[in-house]
Amino acid sequence: MENNAYLILEDGTVMNGKRFGAAGEAMGELVFTTSMVGYMETLTDPSYYGQIVVQTFPSIGNYGVMLSDMESEKPALNAYIVREWCQEPSNFRCEGVLDTFLKEKGVIGLYGIDTRALTRRLRDNGSMNAMVTADPTVTEERLAALRTYRVTDAVKATMPEAPVQMTSLDAKKRVVMLNFGARGSIMRNLVKYGCEVISLPATATAEEVLAYEPNGILLSDGPGDPAENTAAIAEIVKLMQTGLPMMGIGLGHQLMALAKGGKTAKMPFGHRGGNQPVVFTESGHVYITEQNHGYTVVGDSLPADAKINFVNANDGTCEGIEYEGGKQFSVQFTPDAFGGKLDTSFVYECFLALM
Repeated sequence: MENNAYLILEDGTVMNGKRFGAAGEAMGELVFTTSMVGYMETLTDPSYYGQIVVQTFPSIGNYGVMLSDMESEKPALNAYIVREWCQEPSNFRCEGVLDTFLKEKGVIGLYGIDTRALTRRLRDNGSMNAMVTADPTVTEERLAALRTYRVTDAVKATMPEAPVQMTSLDAKKRVVMLNFGARGSIMRNLVKYGCEVISLPATATAEEVLAYEPNGILLSDGPGDPAENTAAIAEIVKLMQTGLPMMGIGLGHQLMALAKGGKTAKMPFGHRGGNQPVVFTESGHVYITEQNHGYTVVGDSLPADAKINFVNANDGTCEGIEYEGGKQFSVQFTPDAFGGKLDTSFVYECFLALM
């Protein structure tokens, strides 16, 4: 039986829909992603911690559930909104249906929403808080709770509690990754490139990182406000001073900038999806990248020795920075996923070359 459910926005807007997935009520920061495929990766990306995610592509679940595509053991998002979900998926890798997966993982789903109208509202007004509920009543108490909701302690909630090691049989380089809520594909891709990867919790000190005698250091992607991670930034300052090859991805990109004295700012509605155009300033090539972030590095806040080498073609925001003459660098986008002719995995190759 279909159950009526509602989406209430902090501006008082109420949208009607139907419930699927887990039962219950959820509140979170409402954001949208423009990816046409990759909903399994979206659902399990830790960078969506504390958020309600809207898929702009109208039909989700067409190829079912593939557990090997998961980026983490469990979803971190608070709720999931689609225009329609497919109840009869077709794919040779299919291991189940989306509705069952959401129920098993405790993720509240909402479908039948006019996601086009909802996305336009977010684009016009910026990301806002919302709640999924069975009760459409708008009260001052509810609106006050929505307006004061904030995503906090996101890294603490998504980082691993203990070190994790992954390696290839012919590993030639050792990479220590500070894990701020990383996608699993980062470690898997480094292993493919012949690395031994040691993932440490984001709370690890510079001394603990260096005790592994790494050939390179990687700062992972992750959720939340980068400026909130003051203790980690202090340790990154020490690590950057060693001169070891270092790469930052996503949140790691932002934390490196903060460690060098730069600033970050919250974006109106962020970059989320698999079709973000990024210009490599040295060649003029445009790469179609996958991204998931709501904060950006303020370009004119960086020191003189920092060189911005990638910019977003849509809004001109900073997408990549080189430090120390290129020995340490960072990118805002995900280098292990690309949607265009030009492959962004060359970012890993640059890191390997530095090591």
